[in-house]
Amino acid sequence: MEINEQVKEIKQSFRQMMDGAIAKSMRDKGLEYRLNWGATLPRLREMAHDIRMQTAAEGLSAYHLAIALWKEEVRECKILATMLMPPGELPIEVAEIWMEQTHSQEIAEQLAFNLLQQVPYAPLIAYRWMASDKELYQLCAFHIMSRLFMNGQEPSERGINEFLDQAIAALQGPFPSVRKAAMQSVLHFAELGLVYERMAKSVLKSINLELF
Repeated sequence: MEINEQVKEIKQSFRQMMDGAIAKSMRDKGLEYRLNWGATLPRLREMAHDIRMQTAAEGLSAYHLAIALWKEEVRECKILATMLMPPGELPIEVAEIWMEQTHSQEIAEQLAFNLLQQVPYAPLIAYRWMASDKELYQLCAFHIMSRLFMNGQEPSERGINEFLDQAIAALQGPFPSVRKAAMQSVLHFAELGLVYERMAKSVLKSINLELF
C-alpha cells in the first residue's frame, strides 16, 4: 500500500508540471502517449532526486517503486521509472520486458541514457538488440553502445567486429533515427583511440561515408 500511495502522490504532482505546449509538440511529432503532462526532463530529474531522498529516508524500495511506475501508461511515470530503478538491481529479464513494452523513441532513449547503460549486462543486450529488425530495439542498443564508448569501455575483438558489422547495416538501413544513433556510436567508438579511429574510418569508407 505504501508504494501504491507513493505512485498516487507522484501522479498527482504532475499537474503542477503540466505544459500543454510541450505535450502538443510531442503529439505533432508523432509521440503518442495515453497520458502526457508535458513535463520537461530537467523537472523530472529534479523530481527523481527528491523521490530517491524520500524513499531512502523512509526505508522504501526504489526498485518496487520503479516497477510500479513503469506499469502506469503515463509518459512521466515511465521516464521516472528509468531514473529511479537501481541499475544493479534490474534483472535482465525485466530489462527485456521493459524494452518490449517501449513504444516511443523518447522512452527508448531514456531507457538507454538513464538506466541501461549502467546495468552490468549492458554490452550483452546492446549487441543482441542491435541485431533486431525492430527500430526501437536498434535505437536503444546504439545509444547504449555510445555511452559505453564515452565511458571508455573498450569492446573485445569479437565485440568490435559485431559492432562494426551492425553499424554498417544500420547506416544503410531504413530508419533515420537508427542511422543517426549508429553514426554517433561510431564516432564515439573512434574516440577510444587511434586504432579504433582507423577502423571506424575504414568501415565508413566502405559505404562511402566519412568520419567527421
